[in-house]
Amino acid sequence: MSADTTKQAAPPTPGSQPPAPIGHGGDGHLKAGLKNRHLSMIAIGGVIGAGLFVGSGAGIASTGPGILLSYALAGVLVVLVMRMLGEMAAADPQSGSFSAYADRALGRWAGFTIGWLYWFFWVVVLAVEATAGAKILNQWVPGVPQWAWALIVMAALTATNLFSVASYGEFEFWFAGIKVVAIAAFLVIGGLAVFGALPDTDAVGLSNLTGHGGFLPNGVGAVFTGMLTVVFAFMGSEIVTLAAGESEDPEKAVSKATNSVIWRIGVFYLGSILLVVTLLPWDSAEVKASPYVAVLNHVGIPHAGQVMDVIVLTAVLSCLNSGMYTASRMAFSLGQRGDAPKAFATVNSRGVPQVAILSSVVFGFVAVFFNYTSPDTVFSFLLNSSGAVALFVWLVICFSQLRMRKIIERETPERLTVRMWLYPYLTWVAIGMIGFVIAYMFTDEDGRKQMYLSLVAAAIVLGAAVLVGRRRRAAAEAALPKA
Repeated sequence: MSADTTKQAAPPTPGSQPPAPIGHGGDGHLKAGLKNRHLSMIAIGGVIGAGLFVGSGAGIASTGPGILLSYALAGVLVVLVMRMLGEMAAADPQSGSFSAYADRALGRWAGFTIGWLYWFFWVVVLAVEATAGAKILNQWVPGVPQWAWALIVMAALTATNLFSVASYGEFEFWFAGIKVVAIAAFLVIGGLAVFGALPDTDAVGLSNLTGHGGFLPNGVGAVFTGMLTVVFAFMGSEIVTLAAGESEDPEKAVSKATNSVIWRIGVFYLGSILLVVTLLPWDSAEVKASPYVAVLNHVGIPHAGQVMDVIVLTAVLSCLNSGMYTASRMAFSLGQRGDAPKAFATVNSRGVPQVAILSSVVFGFVAVFFNYTSPDTVFSFLLNSSGAVALFVWLVICFSQLRMRKIIERETPERLTVRMWLYPYLTWVAIGMIGFVIAYMFTDEDGRKQMYLSLVAAAIVLGAAVLVGRRRRAAAEAALPKA
C-alpha cells in the first residue's frame, strides 16, 4: 500500500458517534460503490448457504418432517432480529453495524467484544468454505491437490475484494443469482412432482409427512435439537446491514432487505424443505446424504449430483466472498473506533480497506493450514469456539435495540423509518427465544461443547476489552491538565 493512496479515518471524539463510513475513495472513508441491485441480491442470497443444500439432510434425519417447525421457529427469530437491526441500520448506516450500535448503546466493551467475536467467526468460516470448495474442485481436477485449490480460491476472491467494493458486489450479485435461480427451479420442479404433473410421477399426498413414525417421529424435543442446526444456517442474514454503509441509498436498501426477510426465509427454506419431506421418506439414506440431490434423482433429473456440486460450489464461493467482505468491514469499523490497530481504519484510493482485508485473509489462510495439519485439535478448537457466536450477536442486537430506540427517538426521530414491531414486547420475546436456545445447547452433546468453547472465546475477548478500556481511561486521565 503506497503512502500517497492511503488515508486514515479520523478517530471519533470521546462520547461522539463514529464517523459515517460513506464517502469517496481516498477521503478516509469506504466508497459507496454498491448499487441497489447489488444490495437486493446480497439480501436475497445471504440466507442461501451451502448448509441449506448439504447440511439440511442431518437435520431432517434427526428430526423428521418436524424439521419444518425447527425452521419456522428459527425463521421467526431471525425475522425479529433482522427487524431490530434494520431499525438501527436505516437510522444510522455503519460499516460495523451491530458492533457500532452496541458500542453506543451498551458501552465500548460491548462493541469491542461482539465486533471481534464476529470477525473471528467469519475468518474461521473462510477456512471451512475454502476447504469445502477445494474438495469439489479436486474431484473435477484431481491433478491439483486439495490444499492448492483452497489457496487458489482464497487468493482469487481476495483479489476481487481488494480491487473495489463494486467488484465484490458484482461477484456476489451473480453468485447469489445462481443460488436463487437454482432454488426457484427446485421449487418449480418439486412442486410439479408433488402434484404428479411431471412425466412418470404420481401425486404423493401427505403419506411421507405422516407416515414413517409420524410428523414428529422422535418427539417434540427433536424440534429444538433440530433448531440448533437451523439457527446457524441463518447466520449471514445480517451482512446486508454492513454492506448498506457502502451503498448509494442505504436507508432504502436496509428497509427493503428487512421487509423481505420473511418471504425469503419462508420460500427458500420452508418451501424447499417442505418439498423434500413431502416427496421422500425422511428416514431414507439418500435424504440424509443430500436431500436436494435425492429429490432431483427422484424426479429423473440427469446428472443430479454434478448439478448440485456446481450449485454448492457457487454457494461456497458466495460465502467466501461475503466472509472476506464482512470480516474486513468489521475490522475497519473496530479500527475506526480505536478498538483495533489504526491501520485497519485506512482505505486506499479506491475506498477499499486494504489492510483490514489482508489481515482478515491472513488469519483465514492460517486457519486453512490448521484445517489440513491439525483438523482434530487446533482447527476443531477454532471451529467450536466460534460456534455460538451467532447467538451472542443476536442477543447483543436485541439489547442494543432496546437502548438505541430511545436514543434515536430523542436525537433524530426523523431517521426512524423502519420500526420494530410491538416494541419493546417482541424484542423481549426474541431475547427469551435466544436464551432458550442457549440453555438448550447445554443439553445437547455437540451443542454443549460449542457453547463452552464459545464462552471461553467470549471471556478472552471481553477480558481484552476491559484491559483496552482501562488503558484508554488511563491515557485520557494522563492527558488532562494537572491542577
